[in-house]
Amino acid sequence: MESLLYSLVAGSTTVLGALLLFLSGPPGKRVMALLLGFAGGVMIALSVFELMPEAVELGSTLGAVVGFLLGCLLMFLLDIILPHAHLSQAEDLVVENAPRPPMPRESLRRTGYLIFFGIALHNIPEGVAIGAGLEAGPELGLYIAAAIALHNIPEGLAVAGPLRAGGLSMGRVVLFTLAAGLMTVVGTAVGLLVLGISPALVGGSLAFAAGAMIYIVNDELIPQANGLNSHLANGGLIVGLMVGFVLL
Repeated sequence: MESLLYSLVAGSTTVLGALLLFLSGPPGKRVMALLLGFAGGVMIALSVFELMPEAVELGSTLGAVVGFLLGCLLMFLLDIILPHAHLSQAEDLVVENAPRPPMPRESLRRTGYLIFFGIALHNIPEGVAIGAGLEAGPELGLYIAAAIALHNIPEGLAVAGPLRAGGLSMGRVVLFTLAAGLMTVVGTAVGLLVLGISPALVGGSLAFAAGAMIYIVNDELIPQANGLNSHLANGGLIVGLMVGFVLL
């Protein structure tokens, strides 16, 4: 029960990121470019500085590579099954006299859902890590939970930004950010049920989440952000990387 409580508190801090966004109101184009760039930076930092090294440490380099590629493959298949147009392509479709060009809000919502998916996915093995840390020692479990709680704040902001700009109500955005964070609890519960789970399997799961998130960043966030304002997008990406590097 203690590990579930730790993971509940750690996961719930994603809502703080959403609340920070609401204090400043719905984002405009320039702010949205900054937020999408920031989200991309956080997700790259999370994948490169935390998930992949941890995957190698828990398993092996080969396992991390296989898990990473499987995560990319999943997102590639979803991209084929659910084709879409990027926000930056909307103007091109108008010039070509398409009868109903994609609405920017729809594109932003889809981006928000994909960020939600990527972050929720990576929170599952993090929940397993909390449970495993507590089994190894109370102090280690508390440290892991605190670290996860801290970096969940910018993750909540990353999820909330495009969803709010895509037209979702404040209440629904809060629910989405909370749901993404509470996947940590799901991971902890899985770890408790299968406590003998192989460290290599946990490592592969971390790498899988990293692959999915990197694919999302390159396929969705960077094109969307650059289509809105490339300079602010680059600024947001750099800030997100640095925030991720410091907090992770």
